[in-house]
Amino acid sequence: MTLTNNELIKIRRHLHTIPELALNEYQTQAYLKQVINRFPQTNLEIKELPELPTALLVLVKGKEPSRNIGYRCDMDALPVDEVNHLSYASKNPHVMHACGHDIHMTVALGILNYFSVNQPKDNLVFFFQPAEESQSGGKIAYDSNAFQGKFKVDEFYGLHDNSQLKAGVIGCRNGTLFAGTTEVNVTVKGKSGHAAYPHLANDAIVIAANFVNQVQTVVSRSIDPTKCGVITFGKFEAGVIRNVIAGQARLEGTIRGLTQTMIEFIRQRVLEIADGLEKSFGCRIEVEYNQGGYFPVENNPKLTKNFIDYMKNNSQVDFQETTPKMTGEDFGYLLNKIPGTMFWLGVESPGALHSADFLPNEGAIQKGINAMVGFLNYRMNLEGN
Repeated sequence: MTLTNNELIKIRRHLHTIPELALNEYQTQAYLKQVINRFPQTNLEIKELPELPTALLVLVKGKEPSRNIGYRCDMDALPVDEVNHLSYASKNPHVMHACGHDIHMTVALGILNYFSVNQPKDNLVFFFQPAEESQSGGKIAYDSNAFQGKFKVDEFYGLHDNSQLKAGVIGCRNGTLFAGTTEVNVTVKGKSGHAAYPHLANDAIVIAANFVNQVQTVVSRSIDPTKCGVITFGKFEAGVIRNVIAGQARLEGTIRGLTQTMIEFIRQRVLEIADGLEKSFGCRIEVEYNQGGYFPVENNPKLTKNFIDYMKNNSQVDFQETTPKMTGEDFGYLLNKIPGTMFWLGVESPGALHSADFLPNEGAIQKGINAMVGFLNYRMNLEGN
């Protein structure tokens, strides 16, 4: 069977009704298996991962394989209440495909369907990945040796939809496409006391406020203005009542950089600021980092040149070279281990990614499938690359 455009849209809409959060994509996985089992099975092999039970790996055996080419798509949704009044709106309360992973999965199914009918030259490995939005599903899969043996991947490709590009546009760039991200949690430990006797206490709010102000100088005064880095504290908790000096404060934030070197530099500067404030205020400041699998998405130069050359020279593809974004993606971890390329697929939504009114244009689905099928056939016939 070959999926028609109407069937692809029907698949996408069903996926949209059953969004699930990271590591809980059981209904999604069951539906994906149901669809894949309708494809010709002659050259397909499906593998599940005990360490990542909602994941799916699908091998398409090639006719004359010289490499294993991987294609990854993510499966999870976000804790967002959908406001779109659609016949296929989310049926799961407080969960929505607000990042378009339903589009990602549908495009992947379309590509897989094509190659199940038209046997590829090389082996293809499709990775339906849980837990992109949180929990680093790509890292869990790689670290548990998912891509070994028959399912070894020599190079990886994957897309992310883009609400600001017209439907079907393919966007890419060599170098970094997405920033890497690191969660940062800071606990300031001072000494509580009566508001009337501040000299007998050590005000954690004052210390934390100084910490936030000094950290904001890292980007403005410690980083080359032509380079990119971000540090934001979006959560500040301290105190119990207005007339008690807080003995403890907690900050939660994020660090982002277009290179891992930049992220590590910012992390080090934050530790140095904490160390200085400990000395000047006589307090204790604990800094915890958690990067998980959210490394910068750094596209491989050679493979990405091949990708861009094909897209630019294909009259059926509307290609745009894009600028890097400070959003994060755990595909960066896989690209840190396996060379590959991530690209944008324009979906022209009135609502932004991660918003309750995100509404992608379904006309992008078939265009994304066609562009990637064409590229993969082109890639498999590039000898010695």
